[in-house]
Amino acid sequence: MRKDIIEIRWHGRGGQGAITAAKIVANAAFVSGYKGVVMAPTFGTERRGAPVFTSLKISKEKIYDLSPITTPDMVVVLDHTLLEEVNVVAGLKEKGLVVLNSPRPVSEYTFDGMTVAVSDVSKHAVEAGLPPGIVNSGIIGAFAKASGLVDIDVLVQAIENEFSGKKPEKNARSARIAYENTADNTADNTAIGGNK
Repeated sequence: MRKDIIEIRWHGRGGQGAITAAKIVANAAFVSGYKGVVMAPTFGTERRGAPVFTSLKISKEKIYDLSPITTPDMVVVLDHTLLEEVNVVAGLKEKGLVVLNSPRPVSEYTFDGMTVAVSDVSKHAVEAGLPPGIVNSGIIGAFAKASGLVDIDVLVQAIENEFSGKKPEKNARSARIAYENTADNTADNTAIGGNK
């Protein structure tokens, strides 16, 4: 198992755009110098509202392992109600990161030994001018703040490219608002992003 590969599992509901969010991050990671970027969407019996997930692996070196992620370094959850239906942290490595779209404060979430970062992405998306329920661009902002892996400006450019002709400025604004309003459960709130 290579230690230089960062494995990120994205959890959402059918129709929320978890796969699109992972694709945008994959593109931005590649532009940022990650030579290895592998995204493995999971489809199956996907239907609107049903739990879905997708996998994203990134590395500074090429990746040849295309297998599904079983022990992620991070999980990104587009809908906090999934916590009642799916064990989103299954296999999450020790001291892993959970990025969560939730209206509840980070203090209400405890995953033993994990860093938890929370942003009310649903609310921020509406503030940005998007229709209710559009959370995939906003969760990218929360991911950027929590992980520090890819610069928010590079991610915003990737969002604008992906949503060209589909409200790119509102999607970009949603990501920036979520980025600015992401809190974590570390005592000094400096662990996430490394740029506080």
